[in-house]
Amino acid sequence: MLGVARRRLGSGCALGQLMQALRPAAAAAAARTYSAAAKEMTVREALNSALDEEMSADPSVFLMGEEVGEYQGAYKISKGLLDKYGPDRVLDTPITEAGFTGIGVGAAYQGLRPVVEFMTFNFSMQAIDHIINSAAKSNYMSAGQINVPIVFRGPNGAAAGVGAQHSQCYAAWYAHVPGLKVLTPYSAEDARGLLKAAIRDPDPVVFLENELLYGESFPVSAEVLDSSFCLPIGKAKIEQEGKDVTITAFSKMVGYALQAAEILSKEGISAEVINLRSIRPLDRATINASVRKTNRLVTLEEGFPQHGVGAEICMSVVEDSFEYLDAPVERIAGADVPMPYAANLERMAVPQVEDIVRAAKRACYRAVPMAATA
Repeated sequence: MLGVARRRLGSGCALGQLMQALRPAAAAAAARTYSAAAKEMTVREALNSALDEEMSADPSVFLMGEEVGEYQGAYKISKGLLDKYGPDRVLDTPITEAGFTGIGVGAAYQGLRPVVEFMTFNFSMQAIDHIINSAAKSNYMSAGQINVPIVFRGPNGAAAGVGAQHSQCYAAWYAHVPGLKVLTPYSAEDARGLLKAAIRDPDPVVFLENELLYGESFPVSAEVLDSSFCLPIGKAKIEQEGKDVTITAFSKMVGYALQAAEILSKEGISAEVINLRSIRPLDRATINASVRKTNRLVTLEEGFPQHGVGAEICMSVVEDSFEYLDAPVERIAGADVPMPYAANLERMAVPQVEDIVRAAKRACYRAVPMAATA
């Protein structure tokens, strides 16, 4: 692996510098409003195409992880990449997250751009020392002399029937760490644009996908399909505008929030749905601007409630927009228990659309408060 790093470093530096010069223009283009969608794309296809295009554009980009090559990825995200780029750039690893993550961080120290795939982010706990102590802190501890352009990606959060050890959401875990950027795509547009941004970024990025979204299809515009397409890190997207209540969500929960907003609209409640996209950095400006318009806030996440993403959003609003609130903030999160294995209990442990509807109604004083029904 170190030999591969040395060979690739020599051929990748000049092109990498050229890519850095071109990226601001790409980011500016991505910030504009996109035209009507022209076709459908699954999240799986979006991730695959983003990887393919970035590997084609920059020879310093390579992919490594368990079953990413011969098997074409546990979830087929890397389908076709081994045949196209060969075993030097699509590397199957042993089942040793600590080992191959450390190799990836070392390669990034030397100027390569590794994309490290975890079969599930639950397994990243085996490698968390490399992610936090080796990757996240090196730029600061070297006084800016060492950049660590590496992406850690894979499915995050609850899937279905895989038990407590394979169902955790790590958004709040990694968002707690200075030096990391944490991205959480929802749609095909998110997956494609954010993964490209993550690979091009000079700092370590934790890229949290969702297994249940891989097969979901979303409309995409011609601009999204362009190879120069890239979304800005740290910028949320208003998926649906509204005037009565703000709902913040990320990853799979964005879809739930949009379903809830549709139900609420039939009852005369106009909900604004914000797709966070980026957990660190967090787009506090967009969140606060929305709350100042709607005067109400519901935060939604599937992770544990204590010290969660919703708690941070709530504090941001209290600090910057408290006087605009007309109701207490409602926080919806997963149950504060390890994920049950039984299907009926599993459903009770993660937020559902009806939970969002009830919370929004409480915020709008359209329902009996929870305390009154206890």
